[in-house]
Amino acid sequence: MVTSVNNALNAYQAALSRINSVKASPVEETVKPEESFGAVLKDVVNEAVDAQKKAEITTINGIAGKADIQDVVLAISNAEQALETVVAVRDTAIKAYNSIMQMNI
Repeated sequence: MVTSVNNALNAYQAALSRINSVKASPVEETVKPEESFGAVLKDVVNEAVDAQKKAEITTINGIAGKADIQDVVLAISNAEQALETVVAVRDTAIKAYNSIMQMNI
């Protein structure tokens, strides 16, 4: 029992050190004034697809024993968050479209 608690503690400390070692990048303006709304949406979808691909590769590496379990969980979490963001934007766009279609002219 004590060994498993120590192993868990060591894993959490290793994960914390990895998180602290990642430097936060400054917020950059990602939307150029001449970019269209469609181009921005396309970029967001492409980023979500890239996150999904990275999660798949990391998962395969984890199964093969080439990646740490924390890296696998982090990659899957990032991919899930990107997908949820795309779905939320899609739902909001559909609601806006339906609201516009119901307006009286």
